[in-house]
Amino acid sequence: MKDYIEHDGIVVKRDLNTVTVAITATSACAGCHAKEACDMGEKKEKIIDIKGSYDVMVGEKVTVIMQKSLSTPAVFLGYILPLVIMVIALFTMVLLSVPEPLAGIGSILVLLPYFILLRLFRHRIDKKFTFALKF
Repeated sequence: MKDYIEHDGIVVKRDLNTVTVAITATSACAGCHAKEACDMGEKKEKIIDIKGSYDVMVGEKVTVIMQKSLSTPAVFLGYILPLVIMVIALFTMVLLSVPEPLAGIGSILVLLPYFILLRLFRHRIDKKFTFALKF
């Protein structure tokens, strides 16, 4: 069993110490033969900067890897913690008798400071969540 997650991508930029790779993130149903009929399939291109000096050329197909052990903290920071914050804010506002439409909007807006903090600490987070190229 592999201890890393891998995605195929294409090199879009190369500097001395960084390689920029475009990977296509595909939803679970994107491979389905009926995706055009139901319009549920989704493809998104993601750009990833990989630190290090690699002998690759722009346009070359590569495989990007990340340790599987880092996937749990990434899911926690990106999905679970914001959901918990939003639910706590919603219940708090409902208990304080805030009208439901305002409580719903407020529980979404409370995530703005959270995502601003993530953005401010992105350099620290980037050091923890590192990508590499597989040869």
